[in-house]
Amino acid sequence: MTRRVWTDDGGTEVSTTESMRLLCLLQLVCLAGCGASQARNWAHHGAPMFADLTVREMKAVRDYLHGIPEMGLTDAHSKTLKKNSILLMELHLPRKHEALRALDRGQAKPPRQARVVIQFGSQTKPNITEYIVSPLPSPDTHEVKTFKGDRPVRFESRPISAVEYKFIIDILDKITTKVHKLLFETTGGFSFTNCSDRCLTFSDIAPRGLGPGERRTWIMLQKMVEGYFIHPVGFEVLINHQDLDPEKWTVEKVWYNSMYFDSLEELLEKYESGAVEKVKLPDHDDSDLYSTFIPRGHSNTRTNIHGPKLVEPQGSRYQVDGNFVEYAGWSFAYRVRSSAGLQVFDLRFNGERIAYEISLQEAIAFYAGDTPAAMQTKYIDAGWAMGSSSFELAPGIDCPEIATFVDLHHYFDTDKPVRHKNALCIFEMTTATPLRRHFNSNFKGGYNFYGGLENTVLVLRTTSTVYNYDYIWDFHFYQNGVVEVKVSATGYIHATFFTPNGLHYGSKVYNYVLGNLHTHLIHYKVDLDIAGRENSFETMDLKFVNFTNPWSPSNFIVQSQLHRTEHKTERTAAFRFGKKFPRYVHFFNPNEKNKWGHQKGYRIQFNSHAHSVLPRGWREENGISWSRYPLAVTRHKDSEASSSSIYTQNDPWEPAVSFENYIRNNEDIVNQDLVAWVTVGFLHVPHSEDIPNTATPGNAVGFFLRPFNFFDEDPSVASRSTVIVRPGQDGKPKVQRWTPEVVGHCVTDKPFFYNGSYLGV
Repeated sequence: MTRRVWTDDGGTEVSTTESMRLLCLLQLVCLAGCGASQARNWAHHGAPMFADLTVREMKAVRDYLHGIPEMGLTDAHSKTLKKNSILLMELHLPRKHEALRALDRGQAKPPRQARVVIQFGSQTKPNITEYIVSPLPSPDTHEVKTFKGDRPVRFESRPISAVEYKFIIDILDKITTKVHKLLFETTGGFSFTNCSDRCLTFSDIAPRGLGPGERRTWIMLQKMVEGYFIHPVGFEVLINHQDLDPEKWTVEKVWYNSMYFDSLEELLEKYESGAVEKVKLPDHDDSDLYSTFIPRGHSNTRTNIHGPKLVEPQGSRYQVDGNFVEYAGWSFAYRVRSSAGLQVFDLRFNGERIAYEISLQEAIAFYAGDTPAAMQTKYIDAGWAMGSSSFELAPGIDCPEIATFVDLHHYFDTDKPVRHKNALCIFEMTTATPLRRHFNSNFKGGYNFYGGLENTVLVLRTTSTVYNYDYIWDFHFYQNGVVEVKVSATGYIHATFFTPNGLHYGSKVYNYVLGNLHTHLIHYKVDLDIAGRENSFETMDLKFVNFTNPWSPSNFIVQSQLHRTEHKTERTAAFRFGKKFPRYVHFFNPNEKNKWGHQKGYRIQFNSHAHSVLPRGWREENGISWSRYPLAVTRHKDSEASSSSIYTQNDPWEPAVSFENYIRNNEDIVNQDLVAWVTVGFLHVPHSEDIPNTATPGNAVGFFLRPFNFFDEDPSVASRSTVIVRPGQDGKPKVQRWTPEVVGHCVTDKPFFYNGSYLGV
């Protein structure tokens, strides 16, 4: 029964039924608000699960392991290779289902654990063993961690340590002393030992050998000046340093002026007899400044004023609490894994999870060239602890001065945690391009309205300087639910001594200097949870259709039609380089729909020029089998946490982690917890403009995560930074805005003004 109710002033009639409906609506709004608040609190509660190990935790793990007599651990920097020591320590992630109990239900977080890599060199059969140590911060247990398939880790595949480098320097002292006269004459007075301002240094090449179990390294000498990477002197030597007794290390090959020699003695004999042409580099003078950042040449830019700067007129609009970040509806946790680098976890928009994990896995640079060092160079950067190569960021250059700077701590090849000051930054920036805008003309010299929204994004950034190259790692979070994952490459090119045949493999960039061609490939793990864990995957392409024109039957219509393909198994969702790649790759939840009946989804959009670096199955390519695919989709497994390892660099032939095994079983991927493995990259043929340093424009690649029917409309309509201008009755512009009229004295004291007329003059 419905009763009529009148307002006190005799106004609008409201029924009891309508009142109940309104009450229910208010309750739903309240529940939604409470739910969003609860989701936020649970996300904040769970974020520390993903935080990097603290200094206290690192020290506690070190002390615990050193206190186990049977391990016999000694200091990592003790000058011997026949020792047992900690090589790496980093967070061991919780299992996903355990983490989700904390993130989605607010339950207790699983105990924190550490992954520890120990090199056991002081025993009959040296080995590398990994342990999971827990609970933190007061560990009392440890267990052996194995790789998928229980693959063993060869001792020879370990990353090179500072102590091993000291022994390499010792043998180089002996080598260069023997050939001192040759080097002195070649370089115009440079030497490796007993030098002051005319010293030589070296670069070591990896992988270290031609097959598993080897540890043989090509080393090339360079002038020790700023930017020594592009100062090769034309002397390269192959050292066998497999034995743990450095006194047993040997020289296996020497390269000088395009000729190979079996020993130093053979080289010297032929050098003195004139059987080999002597190289004489130009005299070292101010012209060698070509590798420095010192300005030179004419500039038309005024130097008495600074360029544009970012400001926050009323303060920052994002919040950082430990490793938990919130901004414009976004929330996420982050860490910088010492072995591989930047990772984002529990990525949510308006409280709804989009991705459980987006993480950098590996970065490689495979080279080509005419010298042995060049043709052997295949850098696989996790093998150099890429994540721990995150160094201090410069305010105003690497990040805006207004950024929040964060210290990072790493434990790699050390005896105590190492603090990397200001090695990560977080900031909001304007892109100086509208997120969206429209000018609506009245076609009479005026307008009906103008609407626009400035495009501001939150940036999470760190860098890795892996020897010569600098990688800038970015996550950009947009107001419209889009995430951009991006890497920009800069730093010095990897250069070798110029030979005429070298022009097949690069460009001459200076006297006796060849910039060697190479391909950069970057691999990411993208664990999407679109409206839940049960997701499916499809691709979309266009095909032409031809049909009779319904309003003119004597003619035909030819147009594009959407063609969808659902991929049901892992093999069908592994796309090979060299094959046609779909226009759209779409991850969706088949059980959840938006207001318009579409399955809620996100798609991955590539910004990449990547291609394969080696033929499938060719020697070192086995270690980077992920590089066969721009995109591969697998079912989530905790045992498939990473696509690479720190051991791949020095044993790519029989790698401890083989990504190909992840898709070999060809599992069902319909309505499952899915992981996208994304490969991006570019070819770099060095050129003279790479001197002194490779610049970032044109050398940035990555991908976007873009909502595809995930929302009912563009979520950025919630932004109060929108500005709408309409002509008033008096002809004057009427500005509608939801933020302060005056931006602030650091930008402009003038209020916003807009006049949309375009009259003749």
